[in-house]
Amino acid sequence: MDDIKYSEKLKEVLDKHEGLCCHCGSCCGATDGDYCIQLTKKSDNKYYCKIYKNRIGMQGTVSGKQFACIPIRDFLKFNPPYPKCAYSKGI
Repeated sequence: MDDIKYSEKLKEVLDKHEGLCCHCGSCCGATDGDYCIQLTKKSDNKYYCKIYKNRIGMQGTVSGKQFACIPIRDFLKFNPPYPKCAYSKGI
């Protein structure tokens, strides 16, 4: 029973964390012009990853550069914060 409660709590925390994303696309390169080829802009003017659940690992940009897609927490450790990003605001 404790394993089920723990799994439910992990899912709740993950859902809350994922809910912070405002889909600005900054962390995927939407603001610098060499964005990830998996990034798509929807009619709501928000960016989404075409392969979100399987994104972690090697990916490519529109110019052909290869990069390792990593979780946003790790990304923000190594990159400057983006003004629109709710994660970088520490929310």
